[in-house]
Amino acid sequence: MTVIGQDIPIERPDVDGRAALFVPTPTAKAEVLATIRKGAAVVGFSNHDRTVTVYFESNRFDDPALAKWEMKARKAYDRLTQNAPTVSKMSSSYDNFEQIGYIDGKGLTIRRMDSLKRWLDASGMPGSCPDSEHVARAVTAKVEILRI
Repeated sequence: MTVIGQDIPIERPDVDGRAALFVPTPTAKAEVLATIRKGAAVVGFSNHDRTVTVYFESNRFDDPALAKWEMKARKAYDRLTQNAPTVSKMSSSYDNFEQIGYIDGKGLTIRRMDSLKRWLDASGMPGSCPDSEHVARAVTAKVEILRI
């Protein structure tokens, strides 16, 4: 069964706009799973032809800054909103993905935590799961040096 919300974002969001969070369904095609890799964070939007365009981050190069699933989601979201050139994107049938929540410039909202846990457990990465359904975006402070 495919679970795509009726309020799924349609078309690429602007910077800080809302995109959907996805996980592969248990019945996702093998080629989809091979492309996005285990434990990947997947973000995207719906197209008018009943497909989804997704950007994903699997931390292929073991960057410590991307150890947590939510950091992977933010990386994929940044690529998506900036329409950055990447091989980490695809268009696919709704049948391969389940919508589990949303991401925007303020953070992540996970509405189907059980599905995210299923995906991360099956990927051997249960420790990378967020602790709560709402994850605020970390604010980085700007430091200015004053010259007198």
